[in-house]
Amino acid sequence: DIKWRTGVELIPVHCRSKDNFVLSISALDQAFNQTRKRETKIRGILLSNPANPVGNLLSRKMLEALLKFAEEKNIHIVSDEIFAGSIYGEKEFVSIAEVVDSEDFDKNRVHIVYGLSKDLFLPGVRVGMIYSFNENVLAAARKLTRFSSVSAPTQRLLVSMLSDTRFIVEYIQTNKKRIRDMRDLFVAGLEELGVKCTDSRSSLYCWADMRNLIPTYGEKGELELWEKLLNVGKINLTPGSACHCIEPGWFRCCFTTLDKDDVRVVMERIRKVVGSRTSCG
Repeated sequence: DIKWRTGVELIPVHCRSKDNFVLSISALDQAFNQTRKRETKIRGILLSNPANPVGNLLSRKMLEALLKFAEEKNIHIVSDEIFAGSIYGEKEFVSIAEVVDSEDFDKNRVHIVYGLSKDLFLPGVRVGMIYSFNENVLAAARKLTRFSSVSAPTQRLLVSMLSDTRFIVEYIQTNKKRIRDMRDLFVAGLEELGVKCTDSRSSLYCWADMRNLIPTYGEKGELELWEKLLNVGKINLTPGSACHCIEPGWFRCCFTTLDKDDVRVVMERIRKVVGSRTSCG
């Protein structure tokens, strides 16, 4: 969406399974230097925290390192924190706003985006937010709202809902428990099929290692498995190549639209796909 509407060139920063796909400054620096060699002007870093598609979190130490990196390279940071309220593990979510406010960092280069579609499961209301310390960014955002304003009925509904602090707190707590329970059930089902997932405790999906199921190691083999899961198993997973993953065979599995009975059906369909591939081989 960013690339097609604005013409911006996106440069993936590749993370590795051996590091649980956690972002590192060395990977960021490598991508930055390789891009500069092509004489491409780098304007900023786009982050997803919690990460999409992996579901892991950026630590406070890493966020501090990112802010220092941005200052050193004279670029901006845009942090997408749309899954911030869907943390169901023991690790603490740390917003980059908290870090930049605690030390002497340049606040003008930090921008945060958020929406209600994930944590509050309100995708249809189409409400998003920009949190920035940069007056130029805020001035531009105010002008853009003239063409994409939130309707009056939606505003009235959301004001009523968000003002009910007790409801919001209970809702978030209940939602976290339900996501955790469904995630544990889904991951356990995959493990019975010999499929492991990364260690993550946030967001609405899991990052599954299906490398042992692809017919040939490579993007072609990954897409062949995806097509079989879709056409034979009637299951639509997101292949890693669609997320710029350079290790073929990883898939993002969204489990929050399922109930417990659905999980059993999904696992049986995956088993059917795996069985058909084995018999053909």
